Amino acid sequence: MDLVIFDLDGTLVDSKLDLAHSVNAARGHMGLPPLEHALVSSYVGNGAPVLIRRVLGVEASEADVQHALEFFLAYYHEHMLDCTRLYPGVQASLDRLRQARVAMAVLTNKPVKISHAILDGLGVGSHFFRVYGGNSFEQKKPHPMGIDRLIEEAGAARERTLLVGDSAVDVRTARNANVRCAGVTYGFQPESLAEEPPDFLADRMEQVADFVLAPRNDQGESS
Repeated sequence: MDLVIFDLDGTLVDSKLDLAHSVNAARGHMGLPPLEHALVSSYVGNGAPVLIRRVLGVEASEADVQHALEFFLAYYHEHMLDCTRLYPGVQASLDRLRQARVAMAVLTNKPVKISHAILDGLGVGSHFFRVYGGNSFEQKKPHPMGIDRLIEEAGAARERTLLVGDSAVDVRTARNANVRCAGVTYGFQPESLAEEPPDFLADRMEQVADFVLAPRNDQGESS
């Protein structure tokens, strides 16, 4: 593969606790009780505004959502690396791909400034030639705009581009952009991959690196 585009939360980093704590801090600020961490994780994937709308409920006004969103983003910016870590095998896999001169990027619906800070804080920011977030384009994933831009910037072939993610949002993004998709089963929403299957499933990031670096004949293509 020429280009590998990674999702962030649930794919490269385990940020469940920091997101859940920040969501519940925002709910507490709004006078609401905390939610179970697993429920918060199930709401992640479509960007911070959608996340806060979901955790406040349909009865919340738009003004309440905006107020809670501002609090959430400020709190999360202060606590985004309290518990967040790279998943096992991610560091070594990224190192392998960089050594093989594979172009790598991150496309997430998380705000881009926070995404950069997390990747830099965990020591892998320099592995990626570009990081795009949910506020980088007019449209978030599953719109293909981000993938199209990255393909153009990398000078990559669309048929040799791979999106790696943990949810159906990522699969839909890949399908909309006409690129292949690898789904990791250890992320936030692995159950959604059963409803919208990716091209292949990986239990570990090392399996993704193996696929990317395999000869083209091993991927069912002619050399």
